[in-house]
Amino acid sequence: MSEEVQELDDQPQPDSVVPLIFGRLLKRLRAQAGVERAELGRVTGYSAATIASYEQGRRIPNAKFIMQADEMLDAKGALTDFVEEMEKAQYPAFFQDVAVLEKKAVTLYYFAVQGVPGLLQTEDYARAMFTMWRPLLDEATIEQRVAARLARQEVFERKPAPTLSFVMDESVVRRRLGGLAVWRGQLEQILLIGQRRNVEIQIMPETREEHAALDGPFSLIETMNGRRIAYVPADRASRLFTDRSTVRKLEEQYSLLRAQALPPHESRDIVQKLLGEK
Repeated sequence: MSEEVQELDDQPQPDSVVPLIFGRLLKRLRAQAGVERAELGRVTGYSAATIASYEQGRRIPNAKFIMQADEMLDAKGALTDFVEEMEKAQYPAFFQDVAVLEKKAVTLYYFAVQGVPGLLQTEDYARAMFTMWRPLLDEATIEQRVAARLARQEVFERKPAPTLSFVMDESVVRRRLGGLAVWRGQLEQILLIGQRRNVEIQIMPETREEHAALDGPFSLIETMNGRRIAYVPADRASRLFTDRSTVRKLEEQYSLLRAQALPPHESRDIVQKLLGEK
């Protein structure tokens, strides 16, 4: 990754062909082994139709399937070599590099102004978000992106645990995306994750007269080797910043945001109060 600004747009990236290449290899190895799709499906726990989707590059298999298929088809690692690239391919092109960095980070800071950050989202909330995406996503893509978003939450189970901080505008937790039931489930999730010792969740109240980041959401990532990176999502032009001057500016903004937002215990009170509303 260069020290220059990286623009991550929505146009197809080289990694977008990985599922197609994997699928063709899977099909060839299956045919060479004389194994029908239904038979491979029975062993791995999937339908023949799903196996066909994998072979056509329309769906992205998880690591467990890839390892099972490699063993059954005696691929000698030809399929398992794709595990890491397939994990990246499950994300939209503009987010793939961020997902890789996020998975290995020691500290993660998120500022949100529109929706709940992905790492905090419930399955229903994530599905509602992707269903509202424009232009419309097809059902298979929605389910793929929901699964990928939930997979990111494995970061909470890592050892040693990373340090995570979230600052959200109050409007984020008040916005009833997906309807009342989905919204309430999301608020409960925020309270649940907020109990973790390595997680701090803060709300920026609407009544604040000062706000350090009116220009929009961003996140900060620190890697195990001490490298600091910023990610700024934007419509069709999301960016990773690695130059120190830009990252330092966003770090200063985040420090001010944490000072201006309510402390975690008062932020929990707001969420609990909202849960009491109808």
